[in-house]
Amino acid sequence: MSAAASRLRAAWRELFAEQRLAAIAAIGLIVSMFLPWYQQTGFAVSHGTTTKVESSLSAFQSWGFVEGSILLVAIAVLVLLFARAERRAFHLPFGDGIVLVAAGGWVMFLVFYREVDKPSGSDTGALKTTIGVNWGIFVAFLLGALLAYAGWRIHARQRPEPRVDGDDPRTGVLEGDPTASLVQEPVAVHAAAPPAAPAPPVPSAPPTPPRRGRRQRRRDDGQFEGQLSFDDPDAP
Repeated sequence: MSAAASRLRAAWRELFAEQRLAAIAAIGLIVSMFLPWYQQTGFAVSHGTTTKVESSLSAFQSWGFVEGSILLVAIAVLVLLFARAERRAFHLPFGDGIVLVAAGGWVMFLVFYREVDKPSGSDTGALKTTIGVNWGIFVAFLLGALLAYAGWRIHARQRPEPRVDGDDPRTGVLEGDPTASLVQEPVAVHAAAPPAAPAPPVPSAPPTPPRRGRRQRRRDDGQFEGQLSFDDPDAP
């Protein structure tokens, strides 16, 4: 017994705040089924005297499809959250948040349907009864709305799921057994490109020969053609 309690406490600590809210709503739904859901009013006729008899009925005392469906939804939500707390890796369509929103909406619809279509009373015998709704069924309706709200919070915050059994979704490091439920994507292997051939050497341009100046002829007076002379032309 102590081991089960320790396991439940550890599971509670592993849940996110929104998941804890959903768990509270599911547990509250089960507890609310012990509350007075219906008010039974009977009229007993005895020796010409009519006596009014009133009594409250819980969901378990007026069992039907609606009550059974609500109990099944609450248990399924608790099983889902306990599996997540145990780090079980599985994926639900549209994610856990949308599934919990649908579960809460289904509970609200069932409660509303039961408020319209009440359980039938008894029209035979000495006691004729009629059944109306009581305050406990409205508590169940509010808890269904709370469950839907918790599911929406989980969806809005994008709470991650364990990738493999034993993986902690709070960390980015993959833990647990990588072969449990991890789908490994194929990795494309690219062949190494061959080394490029060396480029041929570019031939260097031949050296440009030095440009030779034009040879100037020496005149008879010892100067070159085109050379300026500073000698006085009048000098002998």
